[in-house]
Amino acid sequence: MRIVLFEPEIPPNTGNIARLCAATKTPLHLIEPLGFSVDNKHLKRAGLDYWPHVDVTVHPNFAEFMNRVQPPRLVMASAKAATPHHRFEFMADDAIVLGPETRGLTPEFMKGYPQIRIPIWGKVRSLNLSTATGILLFEALRQTDGIMEDISIS
Repeated sequence: MRIVLFEPEIPPNTGNIARLCAATKTPLHLIEPLGFSVDNKHLKRAGLDYWPHVDVTVHPNFAEFMNRVQPPRLVMASAKAATPHHRFEFMADDAIVLGPETRGLTPEFMKGYPQIRIPIWGKVRSLNLSTATGILLFEALRQTDGIMEDISIS
């Protein structure tokens, strides 16, 4: 499993997602342009002291990510997708792609790839990016038997 943030804009969201990736040993890919510097204090604060434990790669653009990583399958996350995440069949080597906080992924960008959404029945357009990433990642890990038992609580 991989998490891919396409042009993330808000440092604390990316920091929280980095912490999630450190906790689950999930590689994190950031696709530029980023809305912040990777040295940003808010990014570092949200990731706390877990940054050394995050397998993070920054790619200059999406084409470079595709050439370098060659993920078997991309799964596009969008509030406008038809398929609810809990009805989607994840595979262990999926790369879950989430878009920029203020605009999401465009229909043109997602065309040809499986698309998923998190059901929302309240009066909001979407969930926070780091919240959505956690929901999607844990559902994907649950489905693919990727959830490991805690070996220590600290």
